[in-house]
Amino acid sequence: MENLIVQKYGGTSVANAERIMHVAKTVSDTYKKGKRVVVVVSAQGHTTDRLVEKARGISSDSNRRELDMLLVTGEQQSAALMAMALQSLGHDAVSLNAAQVGIEATSVHGNAQIKRIRTARLTEELEKGRIVVVAGFQGINRFGDMTTLGRGASDTTAVALAAVLEAELCEIYTDVDGIYTVDPRIVPTAKKLDVISYDDMLELASSGAGVLHNRAVEMAKRYRVNLVLRSSMSEIPGTLIKEATEVERLAVSGIAIDRNVARISVTGLEDKPGVAYSIFDPLAKGKLNVDVILLSVGEGEKRDYCFTVHKQEMGLACEILEQNKEKIGYDTLITDENLAKLTIVGAGMANNAGVASTMFEALYECGVNIETICTSEIKITVLIDQRHITKAAKAVHDKFEPMFSKDYTQTEDA
Repeated sequence: MENLIVQKYGGTSVANAERIMHVAKTVSDTYKKGKRVVVVVSAQGHTTDRLVEKARGISSDSNRRELDMLLVTGEQQSAALMAMALQSLGHDAVSLNAAQVGIEATSVHGNAQIKRIRTARLTEELEKGRIVVVAGFQGINRFGDMTTLGRGASDTTAVALAAVLEAELCEIYTDVDGIYTVDPRIVPTAKKLDVISYDDMLELASSGAGVLHNRAVEMAKRYRVNLVLRSSMSEIPGTLIKEATEVERLAVSGIAIDRNVARISVTGLEDKPGVAYSIFDPLAKGKLNVDVILLSVGEGEKRDYCFTVHKQEMGLACEILEQNKEKIGYDTLITDENLAKLTIVGAGMANNAGVASTMFEALYECGVNIETICTSEIKITVLIDQRHITKAAKAVHDKFEPMFSKDYTQTEDA
């Protein structure tokens, strides 16, 4: 749609009345430039956490449908308050939830995926000259029930709307100035990137960098949505995420840290075809995402499989494996929640020798032991003791700092 901009505001950006009015003025400024505007909002800061705690106060094992019914109210509050703020500035604005917008999603409560968006209502409201405020993070399944898209998925709502409405730009407003080479709260010398490729950003997001929802980046790449991440608190230009080919590709474009990992070791397995399938098929059916996988030699002719899951899903993963113990044929399950994941990402590392050894040298020099290593053409991931993650991140960033100093902004459209 011509002259349409989708803007998404996170929980800290709408945390209180003062910040909501600040955001409303930013939206107003965009609208006054002759743009049509769709605004996507998250729940106000920590609202979702408080709702989860309320549910746990009633039941430690809440029904997922009912939990979704509870959680979607956070975004709906933000949407209504934002519409009121825009109206107080003299604009015609309307708030809509997922059902009113027509965001159809799968039925996986807590981690649903968007299937399609019916645009009739959105188009009608925009044609009337209204600013449309949409509650993020939610969809409606084929039974008419509300589902949530996963924590941080208001980003995905915004990108999906930008894609289906063919918006000229999707702006993700947050409490940081853009994408940094590493979390600046951990490494003060982190550098802000002016531009980063979809592929690099997707790997960073999937590896623990919390600035963008990974499915939002994946969708932006698929539909070529022009995506910018910027601060709602300042006028500093943000980071453009796009399909790009670097004139001089950086070996490493960023570092991601993830403390929410747990490792599960399945020991004493027979060395025969089908064992891996017997482990990971029931986990997949349980909608569990498995990350780093390592096969090692155990005692005698036995094999051990080690893999990581989100820390909150470790209990469910172990329960599923125990239910399938006879079929899998393992001896014991060993778990470790005291790990953290450190990942370096860069599309150029495939053509740059010595990247892995440079990372390992940095960890050696700061006295950090590596528990597990996993590599691909675009990233290298290590598992280390979570007590040392800050020290390790600083050491690795310092080692690659000369590369970050190069001009990463020399790009051409692919």
